[in-house]
Amino acid sequence: MRNLALSVILLTGATLSAPAAHAQSGQRGAIEGRVDRLEGEMRAVQRKVFPGGSGQYVQPDNQPANPETILPGSPTSPVADLTMRVDSLETQLRGMIAQIEANQHKVQLLDARIKALEASAAAAPAPSPAPIDAGPIERPLPSKPPIDKPVIAKPIPPKAPAAATPKPVGVTDPTRSATLAAVERPATGDVAEDTYLYGYRLWAAKLYPEAEAQFTAVTTKYPTHKRASYAQNLLGRSYLEEGKPSLASLAFYDNYKKWPDGDRAPESLYYLAQALVKLGKPPAQVCKVYTELTRSYGAKVEADPRMKAGVAKGRADSSCS
Repeated sequence: MRNLALSVILLTGATLSAPAAHAQSGQRGAIEGRVDRLEGEMRAVQRKVFPGGSGQYVQPDNQPANPETILPGSPTSPVADLTMRVDSLETQLRGMIAQIEANQHKVQLLDARIKALEASAAAAPAPSPAPIDAGPIERPLPSKPPIDKPVIAKPIPPKAPAAATPKPVGVTDPTRSATLAAVERPATGDVAEDTYLYGYRLWAAKLYPEAEAQFTAVTTKYPTHKRASYAQNLLGRSYLEEGKPSLASLAFYDNYKKWPDGDRAPESLYYLAQALVKLGKPPAQVCKVYTELTRSYGAKVEADPRMKAGVAKGRADSSCS
């Protein structure tokens, strides 16, 4: 474009320095042809630089007058007309060059901002992963490495309603009172054993509130006794029979946590899965309990046909893998 401007300037100088006597019809036609060619090139440049202009060429304001009305030596003679047209071309060319340079500067600034953003994004540290809630820490069993033990979340205790505490019913219900009186109290000389056996007999008679009181007494007063695991497991089963799966799940989980080596710890995990099903918990939680049961007490499960069949059915019902 600068070469074009130079050509226009040289042409302007040559035109202005030519004697007026040579601006005859032939020379005028040649010069006008060159100017027309320059204007055509200018139109092409405008279409290239301003593609949104629909190819329209902005005509200069100094339109030539009618040649028939021009007097020799007047300001609007053919030479003056060509000079004005060349001056207009130069003005437009300078404006276009300035616009191109301004656009190039904007592009450079935009490119610099993009590079700065890319560098900032590359230097930013990666976000730390959210901590995974591992749930309560499991106490490892004697024969199992702790790293292989899945985590079983402790059931959340529900808000006990006012009617959750069993009321003595023997006084107002003659039938129940007679049933309670018919349950024989054992007398083996071992207080913990006698308390557990009496609770078991009450549970078998479906006197669940009275049985639960005996089982709680065993686990709180004699936590190191062999029957503590038995009592805690039957406490959960008593709640389950009463239609209280929330309390049952807590009782089963506590037996597994407090007495993992107890004789009834496997059964508590087995019934814990059933309590979770009754609570409508997701199958994934139920499957996790079955997985822990088979991992920690696989030999006992295999030795108990009833429990083995129950675990297989429970896993199938929950679509465990």
